[in-house]
Amino acid sequence: MKTSKLLGSIGIVTAAALSLVACGNKSNNNSGASDAKKFKEATPTKAVKKGGSLSYAIETDTPFTGIFNNELSTTATDSDVMQFGNESLFDTDDNYKINNKGPATFKLDRKAKTVTIEVKKGVKWSDGKQVNAKDLEYEYEIMANKGTASQRYTGSLQNIVGLKEYHDGKAKTISGIEMPDGENGRKIVIHFKQMKPGMLQSGNGYFLESASPYHYLKDVPFNKLQSSDKIRKNPMFFGPYKLSKIVRGQSTTWVPNKYYWRGTPKLNKITASVVNPNSASQAIKSHKFDIAGVINSQWDQVKGTKNVNFVAKVPLEYSYMGFKVGKWKNGENVENPKAKMNNKSLRQAMAYAMNIDAVAKRYTHGLSFRIPTLIPEQFNNYFDKDVKGYPYNLKKANQLLDKAGYKKKGKWRVQPNGKPLVIHLAAMTGDSTKEPTIQNYIQQWHKIGLNVKLTGGRLIEFNSFYDKVQNDDPSVDVFMGAWSLSSEPSPQDLYSAHAPFNFSRFNTKENTKLLDEIDSEKSFNNSYRVDAFHKWQKYMDDQAYVVPMTNSYSISAVNSKISNFSLKPSDANSVWYKVGFNK
Repeated sequence: MKTSKLLGSIGIVTAAALSLVACGNKSNNNSGASDAKKFKEATPTKAVKKGGSLSYAIETDTPFTGIFNNELSTTATDSDVMQFGNESLFDTDDNYKINNKGPATFKLDRKAKTVTIEVKKGVKWSDGKQVNAKDLEYEYEIMANKGTASQRYTGSLQNIVGLKEYHDGKAKTISGIEMPDGENGRKIVIHFKQMKPGMLQSGNGYFLESASPYHYLKDVPFNKLQSSDKIRKNPMFFGPYKLSKIVRGQSTTWVPNKYYWRGTPKLNKITASVVNPNSASQAIKSHKFDIAGVINSQWDQVKGTKNVNFVAKVPLEYSYMGFKVGKWKNGENVENPKAKMNNKSLRQAMAYAMNIDAVAKRYTHGLSFRIPTLIPEQFNNYFDKDVKGYPYNLKKANQLLDKAGYKKKGKWRVQPNGKPLVIHLAAMTGDSTKEPTIQNYIQQWHKIGLNVKLTGGRLIEFNSFYDKVQNDDPSVDVFMGAWSLSSEPSPQDLYSAHAPFNFSRFNTKENTKLLDEIDSEKSFNNSYRVDAFHKWQKYMDDQAYVVPMTNSYSISAVNSKISNFSLKPSDANSVWYKVGFNK
């Protein structure tokens, strides 16, 4: 799933990146859900004036990392922070299909196995230099050069001719990316080994949808890029605003990019500042920010706030529980058949023991809800409505463990080989409901005789959590993460053999076969692809290497004096050009 995939703690995320997110619950009834269903995806449209300063809340209980480059950043928080300048090459319709209304045009030639991308004349970096072919090509170098150690180098992108050879150091250039009018031209032609059915969708993961300013970054060695001031302090974008000030990890200030190709943006200044999720409701009620995400567990506290418009949608995100069954070695997930968690019955039992529906109802007024599969319902026919997931069932959990040989010795069950079983769970910090939520699940597992303990004895801060999970820290057996998904539903970049983001590290021949079917030539036939998606979901549901947990309504509180703020996919790439204060 791509516009891009981002690690996350579920919050407000732009629809254009696979990213890590923090699992956040953004009351004992579902009134919140019925409220959210009434809200529109955009504020009322009115005439706006020029000028004004807008304050934007970045809700996180940890400083943002501040890696302001699409191929080096992986967190949803960084994407949130840089969204005011970080425009994609492509606009889309509301179904995320690429159109030619954005900074670049796109043409796919299935027979020739090429995609041609041409930047429009007048699309300029914030220093006034035209975005050119080399800037497009250089983005692939950043992603694929071993020096950057980018998490974005995936099996999907290795479908580009010559990309793997460049990554492996066997070639100095990427042979499959052609610049027909030279480096200073505006066009590249990308040559693929195979054409894929998702290529017309934004976020497909087979080509990149961003550029980097080669003239600005070329003197920085690849292994120094991520830490360089040109990425961390003074990044360059071609979007409507440019970064004018940063307080590292805490706030950014943006001013208009006077060279912006669509015209002059409406605001004089945007300030994005970190606010702790526990303080979010008070910040909304006191109108500290013009735009702030609602933490779902605090909905009752904010829903009566005057002079705000609430906008809402169910974003392409989900939280999940993953089981560590291997390690990342030499560009591949290597599964260990003897890993503690490599027992399907144990994984299924832990999933059945979780009372997710009751937790969501209690803490989020129904604004969060259990999901049954790893393909969200927003993907329509690709979602398999017949997969039921793991509804709460302690009896079934106990039966599975008994049958698999996890016998009780005193209070706790032991492994089938008779050795003690202690399971270490890594979970992120979050708002004030996070600790009781996780402790509740631990108590549920204790009920079925599983000795589950928190890694390190406490919840883990977002950046430290993903550092442990990504690096296969041996203190982590089970972990609870979240994804902000891209807008093409293929799960290849999250769960394949060569996906760095496959944090469980499972790797089976059947999984590879099913994923390849989803993205095969045959899947240009949509009904074939639907069937392939359904087969994969059934397989993943059965194997339970990764168990989907919840999705949530994402509600934003927007100052009623602001117009043109929108969560619609068709507006995502131009929203900050349009947002302004009412006349």
